[in-house]
Amino acid sequence: MDKIIKTALIQMPISSDIEQNKRELSKQIEQAAKQSAQLIVLSELHNTPYFCQTEDVRNFDLAEAIPGPSTAYYSALAAKYKVVLITSLFERRAPGLYHNTAVVFDTDGSIAGKYRKMHIPDDPAYYEKFYFTPGDLGFTPINTSLGKIGLLVCWDQWYPEAARLMALAGAEILIYPTAIGWESTDTEDEKRRQQDAWVTVQRGHAVANGLPVVTVNRVGHEPDPSGATNGIAFWGHSFVAGPQGELLFVASDSEAQTAVVDVNISRSENVRRWWPFLRDRRIDDYHNIIKRFND
Repeated sequence: MDKIIKTALIQMPISSDIEQNKRELSKQIEQAAKQSAQLIVLSELHNTPYFCQTEDVRNFDLAEAIPGPSTAYYSALAAKYKVVLITSLFERRAPGLYHNTAVVFDTDGSIAGKYRKMHIPDDPAYYEKFYFTPGDLGFTPINTSLGKIGLLVCWDQWYPEAARLMALAGAEILIYPTAIGWESTDTEDEKRRQQDAWVTVQRGHAVANGLPVVTVNRVGHEPDPSGATNGIAFWGHSFVAGPQGELLFVASDSEAQTAVVDVNISRSENVRRWWPFLRDRRIDDYHNIIKRFND
């Protein structure tokens, strides 16, 4: 029998009011649950504005322990609505040691597992290396009552190695909480190229691994507190792709949206039979992949 997971994507703008953000997320989680969602995915660092636009030591005050206040808050929501809930938090692990950490709650509110973002960018307006230590939990799927979730975060989505390692470890679905957008000086053509590349690379992960992919981005404009740039216009466009890269759902580029999508994780078995990429991998000749560059 087909194994269908009713999967909710919550795409919304994030304000400077943390408690208001959490209340709005709670409303959207309730709405998704009323639409029979079983798995609910939030965007990257959803409690706060995207503070990585600047390097400011005061922003470390936004971080919290895991477990901590936010995990207690989202745990209660997962248990109340009996859903698997994927959150994305700024983790304070120890003084001076912080991570960009996704936490998965199972239907009883327990923490099923967490994933610390492995690839950390350092680009204009995305100064994440200032804030986040690279993850040390590896590319390990998280076991939930719905199956094995291959959880990755934003910048990880550009790396085929990350998706492949999750697939090889038995992930049944790849999920990417995300915060990505445009700079105002980009031309319309450049904006389209960036967004198309972002969608294409993740659809490629679906195809190469025979797995569905779920990506949830935030939406709306967030100003640069330093005034050095015009801020980021987060481009939304949250989507679901099936195991052949087929697009099952695409959200708006500019509007808040909560959508529930049927994701058939059983299809991977047939797709992998038709396209046996895992069978034909030349694992005997991939040793150079662990080098930075083959001079």
